[in-house]
Amino acid sequence: MINEKANLEYIDQLTDLRIAYLTEDHGHLTEEEKVRISYSLPDYYRKHLNNDLFVYISRAESEIVSCCFLLVTEKPANPDFLNGKTGTILNVYTKPEHRHQGYAKELIEMMLDDARQMNLDFVELKATEDGYGLYKKVGFKDTVSKYHDMKYVL
Repeated sequence: MINEKANLEYIDQLTDLRIAYLTEDHGHLTEEEKVRISYSLPDYYRKHLNNDLFVYISRAESEIVSCCFLLVTEKPANPDFLNGKTGTILNVYTKPEHRHQGYAKELIEMMLDDARQMNLDFVELKATEDGYGLYKKVGFKDTVSKYHDMKYVL
């Protein structure tokens, strides 16, 4: 298995893996959702891949079997992130027939090494029950905040 950062050559597979991840995560995607997401992702990858989005992949030959995304965000510095740069892990996904072989763990460790090199203040994620143990194993800690997660849907 080869572990590396993805490049534009893998846009189609990254799109398919994102749809597979979202389908598992949400339980179901409508055909309209799949079409709209699949249509928008290639352009997104062309704009962001290896700029502020880093995608780590495990592949056998040309087939990607596992991936995880690191979205780097730069914000005005404050006491919680003095460098102003943070990372968010998204889309940790391994094809079902390749799970429990350590691919996601290897990719996350590779990603965290790069995050240190990029001088990020921290890397965060939202863990599902399935992924929680893996993230704890590689050193993620539960966070407690005086703030409430909120969003405004437009």
